[in-house]
Amino acid sequence: MPKRTDINSILIIGAGPIVIGQACEFDYSGAQACKALREEGYKVILVNSNPATIMTDPNMADVTYIEPITWQMVEKIIAKERPDAILPTMGGQTALNCALDLWRNGVLDKYKVELIGATPEAIDKAEDRGKFKQAMAKIGLSCPKSIIAHTMEQALAGQLEVGFPTLIRPSFTMGGSGGGIAYNKEEFLAICERGFEASPTHELLIEQSVLGWKEYEMEVVRDRADNCIIVCSIENFDAMGVHTGDSITVAPAQTLTDKEYQIMRNASLAVLREIGVDTGGSNVQFAINPANGEMIVIEMNPRVSRSSALASKATGFPIAKIAAKLAVGFTLDELKNDITGGKTPASFEPSIDYVVTKIPKFAFEKFPQANDRLTTQMKSVGEVMAMGRTFQESLQKALRGLETGMYGLDEFTTDLETIETELADPGPERIWYIADAFRAGLTLEQVHALTKIDVWFLIQIEDIVAEEQALRGKPLAEIDAATMRRLKRKGFSDRRLATVLGEHQSAVRNHRWQMGVRPVYKRVDTCAAEFSTNTAYMYSTYEDECESQPTDKKKIMVLGGGPNRIGQGIEFDYCCVHAALALREDGYETIMVNCNPETVSTDYDTSDRLYFEPLTLEDVLEIVHVEKPIGVIVQYGGQTPLKLARPLEANGVPIIGTSPDMIDAAEDRERFQKLLQALELRQPPNRTARTPGEAIQLAQEIGYPLVVRPSYVLGGRAMEIVHAQADLERYMREAVKVSNDSPVLLD
Repeated sequence: MPKRTDINSILIIGAGPIVIGQACEFDYSGAQACKALREEGYKVILVNSNPATIMTDPNMADVTYIEPITWQMVEKIIAKERPDAILPTMGGQTALNCALDLWRNGVLDKYKVELIGATPEAIDKAEDRGKFKQAMAKIGLSCPKSIIAHTMEQALAGQLEVGFPTLIRPSFTMGGSGGGIAYNKEEFLAICERGFEASPTHELLIEQSVLGWKEYEMEVVRDRADNCIIVCSIENFDAMGVHTGDSITVAPAQTLTDKEYQIMRNASLAVLREIGVDTGGSNVQFAINPANGEMIVIEMNPRVSRSSALASKATGFPIAKIAAKLAVGFTLDELKNDITGGKTPASFEPSIDYVVTKIPKFAFEKFPQANDRLTTQMKSVGEVMAMGRTFQESLQKALRGLETGMYGLDEFTTDLETIETELADPGPERIWYIADAFRAGLTLEQVHALTKIDVWFLIQIEDIVAEEQALRGKPLAEIDAATMRRLKRKGFSDRRLATVLGEHQSAVRNHRWQMGVRPVYKRVDTCAAEFSTNTAYMYSTYEDECESQPTDKKKIMVLGGGPNRIGQGIEFDYCCVHAALALREDGYETIMVNCNPETVSTDYDTSDRLYFEPLTLEDVLEIVHVEKPIGVIVQYGGQTPLKLARPLEANGVPIIGTSPDMIDAAEDRERFQKLLQALELRQPPNRTARTPGEAIQLAQEIGYPLVVRPSYVLGGRAMEIVHAQADLERYMREAVKVSNDSPVLLD
């Protein structure tokens, strides 16, 4: 079916400000939708209240409104612009709820505006917990035993029926907002109160707990001719009980049998048909009881989601772009796959010959009082994605991409009690505690009993720990090329190998280079190399054939910002995207390096060549070795690339733009202080300390209270006001690693 000609203008509703559970992945989907619809000749009207987004750029839509996303404000825009249709599936829960409010308040009928992508009835059926449960029963699929509650009395009656632990899920919310797991009556009442407040319909689902079950997601796309494809299956490393946004996730699913996969595939297609999602992408979540294989449906999102962005980047299949085109009448077989240069239609299911791992990034260090235990309410602020030929390789690449100072499964503690507590009650560092558990001698069965994580994943971690133990005490010179290659295929970084061997990172790197052990780059092509591809979207691995095929054009490399965090988010991605576009206009070939799946910068058509790699010295040097750019720009991705400027320059990499020396002059507290003195500019009395002892001595000279600031930080990270020597001692011990290279300022 060709595109619709009865509609000319389309209003896209954005996601508004970034909140936990709804971040810059909706800028990515919204920007894709704007491009896709304008490509087809439609007038695009956009409303979004977040000025840090690519989608609110003046040239993204024909008309852009930076306004609050309330149905009253959107009604005013509809009255002025008179769009023929509204696409509400690109802006997360905010856009869906706004579209439903417009429908319920009669605005759509009043102005004769059609909802495309998802009908109001489909949204209502998917998001209303009671209606969704009835719909699943109708098609013979099980949901957890549950009761709908609109009052606290109903909630308490429901809890008695399902027992403790009880799961509380508010309707029409996102990221598990307002929900949680209650283990006793006191917790239950507190979560219900919060949940009633969070739900716009004042409705809760009181649900039997399926803690410890395995969790899976299916990314499904369907068109109006009932063609359906599974873009990607995603498996949660953590069992049910941890929100999928806070769980490590792996694509494709690793522990399903083919029969289980086919049953789940058929079930997800049946869910879309019953809910009535005729055009576009949806995400269906399942739980499987590992004891008996029983499968239940948890929920579905009738829109593009955080997982859609992950699946798009994992496979190269642009879900939001395709969903936007399906919403205006196209069918999957009419749309071409960009990555294969149109050799395959969009109705071909992507096939991937690598493993993708996503790890969430948390910011609990900013909120010391916050509860850092992971439950059904999402708490992570960003995520990092990595690709490898094995799960171990992609896991270890993702761990070093997190920028937590860990370069693999680093040691945390040897205290058995702490390890067992962390395994049973998950926090943000559980993956490292699992490795510590194996080092401490716990068996696979013991770790599985505490974590409920599938044994297959635990075997992979146990093997990484065993490899490390075998290396300890060995001289670097004894590690031959075959051993080094084997370790690299398991994802070990030079930095982690150096720690295990008691060497310096550069010694490991030079030894590896002397033996000729270097990564090759494989292409993400949606078809497991069945067809040739024109799109240079790459990841590194240690195999024989390199598919990067670098050109001899003038090239500039832009280093992205890595995973989102507080103080370094979407605004830096905005800068990177504009840098790439401007350089392309000037005739340079642009190379983007980043590891954040939520962003526009990691879209395969933002730059000429995309490397989905961690932003570490090792990974960037290897890309520079292959591509040989005439310059690398580090000033657009926030603090992440700035920290790499000096070491890259020391390794002969040409840094263009602000020089590493000037970056250091601005970021190093002592150098900046001397600069101000030379310029005779006033500054509060201050001193610079390089050791804890020096800090305490200098603090006595200046006097309390003091502001303590580390070097090379952003968003006030690890800055603190200290009122007494005890506070300063605790700060120097816990909050900051002070050294000659990164002094702290006391003022």
